[in-house]
Amino acid sequence: MPSFLSKLRFDDLPSAGLAAMPAVFVLLWSTGFIGAKFGLPFAEPFTFLFIRFVLTLLLLIPLVLVMRIPWPSSPKLWTHIAISGLLVHGAYLGGVFYGIYLGMPAGLAALLVGLQPLLTAVFAGPLLGEQLSGRQWVGLGLGLMGISLVLGSKLEIGESLFDGFGISALLSVTAALMGISLGTLYQKRYCTSMPLLSGAIIQYLAAAALLGVGAMLFESRQVAWSSTFVLTLAWLVLILSIAAILLLMALIKKGEASRVASLFYLVPPVTALQAWWLFDERLPFLGLVGMVVAITGVVMVIRKPVNKTTR
Repeated sequence: MPSFLSKLRFDDLPSAGLAAMPAVFVLLWSTGFIGAKFGLPFAEPFTFLFIRFVLTLLLLIPLVLVMRIPWPSSPKLWTHIAISGLLVHGAYLGGVFYGIYLGMPAGLAALLVGLQPLLTAVFAGPLLGEQLSGRQWVGLGLGLMGISLVLGSKLEIGESLFDGFGISALLSVTAALMGISLGTLYQKRYCTSMPLLSGAIIQYLAAAALLGVGAMLFESRQVAWSSTFVLTLAWLVLILSIAAILLLMALIKKGEASRVASLFYLVPPVTALQAWWLFDERLPFLGLVGMVVAITGVVMVIRKPVNKTTR
């Protein structure tokens, strides 16, 4: 029994479960922007994320010890995992939360980090030897167009996407985009043998150290504790920092980096739907069209070519 989780493999899941993994990931991942909107009024971004990672570690470390899950096999792999954690968790989440904290709308932040598949596809060739077909490049373009339609439809006439925030917010979210793009590629290249749970602990430790230093240097570290903040933390810890991140790692391990990254095209449309449901935000017809275009683009990128020699 203690070794059950350590032997669990995603390849053992039924085919229906494997097919549902991308959709479940997108649904869970998209709630991160909603969580930032709920929680940032009560704590500064680095402090907020540091608390989140500490709580996550308090849950994961005992689980790994009790279940006797193996740790990475070498100091070199530990280092690679820590670097990927700094990028995937520290730079990405720190950049997104800080940009929203400085006034960037959550929807625009989602749009900018939604450019990740383009960067990943561009860098996957020289770094990982992955090549995209013409159909996949068209899909990447459709995905970007769909995101633009979804978020552009939420603007009123005469408004500018850049109203209400300055260059610091833009640079912060740009750093997040680079972090998640490079982190995805780095993990695919150097961390494919990483144990999921114990590897996640190493990543969170590295990210928590980075954000803890940021909180000490740049923030007051004051928290306005409330039921809303506690519930937001619970969701972000249990659903985002544990369930969704482990699912992302599994997806990266199973597929090409550019195809995994293309799933992020669906996050802004799904986030828009959640904002409509939670905050009664109107989603115009143009936004619905954009979601269809984005989903079409994702399908074109992640769909494997049909082998005509087999029947």
